[in-house]
Amino acid sequence: MPEVLRTGKSWIEKTPDVIGGDACIRNTRIAVWMLVQGRRLGLSNARLLEAHPALNQADLDLAWDYYQRHHEEVDQALRENEEAGCVNG
Repeated sequence: MPEVLRTGKSWIEKTPDVIGGDACIRNTRIAVWMLVQGRRLGLSNARLLEAHPALNQADLDLAWDYYQRHHEEVDQALRENEEAGCVNG
């Protein structure tokens, strides 16, 4: 498994054929950049969990930790997806 960051309840992985190889939450196609975009749009953790029922609080905590450690990578993925029209900037 191409692990990037792990806690007891969650992990983030980068798999070449999943979401373009971007960092995703465990066994999902939910990229960290997607959650960061939601946060930038003003969504709370509770709202993000509502919007992504496959996630739990441990997943969000790990996503925020991953973003702190790898913000340049995540910001680049976010920019690329904005340019491709995948998200609203």
